[in-house]
Amino acid sequence: MASIMTNVSAMTALKSLTATNSALETTQARISTGYKVSEASDNAAYWSIATTMRSDNKALSTVQDALGLGASKVDTAYTGMTSAIEVVDEIKSKLVAAREPGVDKAKIQAEITALQGQLTSNAAASSFSGENWLSVDSGSSSYTAEKQIVSSFTRSSSGDVSVGTIAVDTAKSALFDAKTGEAGLLEKGAEIAATDDGGVKDVAKTSGTAGGGTPTAATTTLDAFGSSAITWGDDAVMTFKLAVNGEEAKTITIDKATVDAALSSTDGEIGDIDDMVDVLEKAFENAGVTSSAVVVGKNTGGTAITLTTVATGVDSSLEITGKASSTNGNFLDLATFDITNASADDLDSYISSVDKMLGDMTSAAADLGAAKKRIDLQSNFVTNLKDTIDRGVGTLVDADMNQESTKLQALQVQQQLGIQALSIANSSAQTILSLFR
Repeated sequence: MASIMTNVSAMTALKSLTATNSALETTQARISTGYKVSEASDNAAYWSIATTMRSDNKALSTVQDALGLGASKVDTAYTGMTSAIEVVDEIKSKLVAAREPGVDKAKIQAEITALQGQLTSNAAASSFSGENWLSVDSGSSSYTAEKQIVSSFTRSSSGDVSVGTIAVDTAKSALFDAKTGEAGLLEKGAEIAATDDGGVKDVAKTSGTAGGGTPTAATTTLDAFGSSAITWGDDAVMTFKLAVNGEEAKTITIDKATVDAALSSTDGEIGDIDDMVDVLEKAFENAGVTSSAVVVGKNTGGTAITLTTVATGVDSSLEITGKASSTNGNFLDLATFDITNASADDLDSYISSVDKMLGDMTSAAADLGAAKKRIDLQSNFVTNLKDTIDRGVGTLVDADMNQESTKLQALQVQQQLGIQALSIANSSAQTILSLFR
């Protein structure tokens, strides 16, 4: 049936042309934006995932910046530490030179003074972005020993986000601490339990000698043990020299390892005077002073430690000298000590102390180096992770330009054909006029 009211062919051609134009618009939009999913209406699920991951990638960019800042801080501290190690090494060499008999200690001290100034200057200058990990003030309200470096941004499967950090303990790298009572790696530590409140009083310089012609044991009493327990820290050390019967004095050392070995513990705690007896016996054993030479015991009231020589065929003697105690194992301030009037024994003690400080600084430098390595590894990982996320997002939403260009040409041809078909369908109605001529 021929109808001038309803042109089915034109309707079909128009519908086909409309679909072609819609597809052509979509293809042109993809080519112009580069995305096959540029709006939520294109694909709500893919758009949501891509938007979230792009946001996470921005957070990872900030993490990367934080890692760079953290690496700079660690680098600064490490550079300052290695420079300080070189200076302390020079001071140690000067001390060894001063040990030579007849040298002018005043002149050597002049050189040491210059090195001491360099040491404090280097520590003070090792600052980055207002943070100094070598010269600190733990008494400051803004001070925190453990520095946190932002290292990661994580989204869990449930959608919860968290920020990871790398911790650097600057208490292990601080060379100087301005707070009264605190000490850095190059400063003298506070005395261990100088009063009863701390648990163990200082070892007093004392001596006891038997006499009277009859072989008699010598006894000396150490200061009282306090009512409170005391915990030996990792670096805490107490030393004194013990001479028995006029023989060469032996150095007695009490540190955390000695405490734990004596008490079969791991916390370094001396709970009471009986524990202290066990610790002293272990320290004597370590120094080669056996119970056959000196017996460790308690006084009648059980408030003080007694040391008693084992009587032999002659009068015996017992002498304790050179007491030193420290919460960090340092017995001098490296930046201020003076050797001008130092004795040979003093110099030996200084050399030993400086060598111990060098060991602590080396450990601190190793810790900083390990932190720097971890930061570098994490930075590389974050860079690779960002690239991986970008690739993943691209797979979801990026347009395949080869495919879209081919589709564009095909749709343009379809559009031209659709226009032609619509023109033909519309012109068919013109033939009806011929019936009325």
